Amino acid sequence: MPSTSRPLRKLGFLTIGLFDEADPRRGHESTLEIIELGERLGFDSAWLRHRHLQYGISSPVAVLAAASQRTSRIELGTAVIPLGWENPLRLAEDLATVDLLSGGRLNTGVSVGPPMHFDRVKEALYPDTADAEYFGYERVRRLLDFVRGEPATDFSGVEGFEAARRQPQTEYSSDRVQPQSPGLGSRMWYGGGSLRSAQWAGEHGMNFLTSSVVKAGPEDTAAAPDFAQIQLAQIRAFRSHHPDGENARVSQGLVVIPTDSATPKQRAKYEEYVAERTPRTKSPQGPARQLFAPDLVGNSQEIAERLHAHAGFREVDEVAFALPFTFEHEDYVQILTDLAGRLGPALGWRPGR
Repeated sequence: MPSTSRPLRKLGFLTIGLFDEADPRRGHESTLEIIELGERLGFDSAWLRHRHLQYGISSPVAVLAAASQRTSRIELGTAVIPLGWENPLRLAEDLATVDLLSGGRLNTGVSVGPPMHFDRVKEALYPDTADAEYFGYERVRRLLDFVRGEPATDFSGVEGFEAARRQPQTEYSSDRVQPQSPGLGSRMWYGGGSLRSAQWAGEHGMNFLTSSVVKAGPEDTAAAPDFAQIQLAQIRAFRSHHPDGENARVSQGLVVIPTDSATPKQRAKYEEYVAERTPRTKSPQGPARQLFAPDLVGNSQEIAERLHAHAGFREVDEVAFALPFTFEHEDYVQILTDLAGRLGPALGWRPGR
């Protein structure tokens, strides 16, 4: 088996947190139980996807606030918050609050771009300003500034001498977002799939989340571009533009389904799931030329061999493997147990304590 250039240091997982419209509480509770299980199994991090107007977690920051009170060690992340739906100043307040509640365990992944189906939701989301909203990197920069303590206003204190004399300390205004959470600024991640986004994240001192989707650029002219090589190029571009260089943090998020302890019924379901999704991996999809990585299913030894042969994986030392969207709670328990107990050790990882 080829050796990895970077030993696996951090093992995490990512979930979408699906729920039944008729019983949304049960779905959210299942997600919290999965995070608690992840901590018991020794995972280093748990990440939540973000879904709006769908039956998945629409408020991961709120769910992670709850998770912060039911765990003590595991890092908690968002992968990713689409900033087109957010006000950066208000989001900065929420993020700092949850980071403080968690004891400094929050990892915030964000992305830019117009909200999905923007023409259909803009009247509900931005009824008066839809045409003026800017959904590019500037939105991330504003969030970074607020989280890192840059002034949000030119005013602080209280209005006038009489107000200062009469009003208690609680009436004082700060020129920075409050609360401030030291260290959160260094735990901001950009979820990107293109060379441009990788370079921008590096230039602005962020960490980089790369997933099972990349964009095949115009230079990738092959009928079936190599996903792993494209991902590798993006990781190296990110680090070449980051102040920390080769030490800049990158996390990879492929869909990985170990079957070591799965029942025959579970194995059949997992293999069918992967088979249905495999055709989309053969060539770039849509105008954006999105290229999907094949899902990895099999026993841990088989998956480890495939990962060690993956050029993108060999370049990272932390991962957040994505759980399939549509499985049952007991499936996630089995997959997480095998990830921590079988696949992680096969990749050189040891559980956190």
